Amino acid sequence: MVFYRKYRPQKISELDSEAVRNSLYSTFSKKDTPHAFLFSGPKGLGKTSAARIIAKVINCEKHKDKKSFKDEKEVEPCNKCLQCESITLGTNLDVFEIDGASNRGIDEIRDLKEKINLLPSKASKKI
Repeated sequence: MVFYRKYRPQKISELDSEAVRNSLYSTFSKKDTPHAFLFSGPKGLGKTSAARIIAKVINCEKHKDKKSFKDEKEVEPCNKCLQCESITLGTNLDVFEIDGASNRGIDEIRDLKEKINLLPSKASKKI
């Protein structure tokens, strides 16, 4: 297994950037979750890791009935439920990883639009 996949952060507290951690904690402490997150920057900053963690926080079965969180420990995904484990393994059908460099053509955009219109199969939200 590739080094960066084996040791990928699994919780917000494990992310390297303190600014990103604080931003995510404050985002999820509010009542409403944003409808979109945009990650940009050079290779190796943790964009994919942060996106997967956000997908876990939103779809974690431990958080099913919560709209907002009181402290940082409540925000963290459990990494034990079916949704968290499938997102970690990359097998969750409701989580799409979109690479901007390879999805820039008209046909790719049409394909993404078709997938967006479908309801999530097992998760609470499609990400």
